Amino acid sequence: MSGGVFPRYCRALIFDLDGVLTDTAELHYRAWKRLADEIGVPFDERVNLRLKGVDRAASLDIILERATRSYSAEEKHALTDRKNGYYKSAIATFGKENLFPGVTELLREAHAKGLRTALASASRNAPALLDRLGIAEVFDAIADPAQARPKPSPDLFLAAASALGIAPQDCIGIEDAAAGIAAIKAAGMAAIGIGDPADLAQADAVLPRIGDLRLEEFILQEH
Repeated sequence: MSGGVFPRYCRALIFDLDGVLTDTAELHYRAWKRLADEIGVPFDERVNLRLKGVDRAASLDIILERATRSYSAEEKHALTDRKNGYYKSAIATFGKENLFPGVTELLREAHAKGLRTALASASRNAPALLDRLGIAEVFDAIADPAQARPKPSPDLFLAAASALGIAPQDCIGIEDAAAGIAAIKAAGMAAIGIGDPADLAQADAVLPRIGDLRLEEFILQEH
């Protein structure tokens, strides 16, 4: 495992998307709520919290724990497609103004310092969302969630590091979900959490907002 001493040597930053660079949590909630209401399954904020950092199929399984009947694999696939359609319609209105404050400046500074950047998001809509947010060209690599086990498996972060050609121990992962922090640590990287320290106890450092991240406080570029 990578230690959590800062500042530390680093060659790459690997970001989650939802909750770190922008906030689509409410859009996901509304899409899942609409689907749950349509199939008559109870769904509330308490259940929604369990979906944070979890991929689409696993999220549906969590929701269906309260269903009164079982669903076949084909039915589940149709349900996740339906939810995804609701979500994609919602993000069609997104633009640069939906980035969290400080994101553009942070990414620009990272590249100015020679750091590589990658995305390790569980969302298969991440490339389209990056385009809408106007930052797609800033990322050197995007890990494909279709080729990885969901977080807390380290697969996405390891795939991102591999795509960059950088050893995991020379990367810092940035996440807002406990499952994502666990994935970063399992990948052998240092982890910076964005959010509430009580929810991100495994992180090596926690900041309230991505705009609070000062690279000089966390990164050394020479051993």
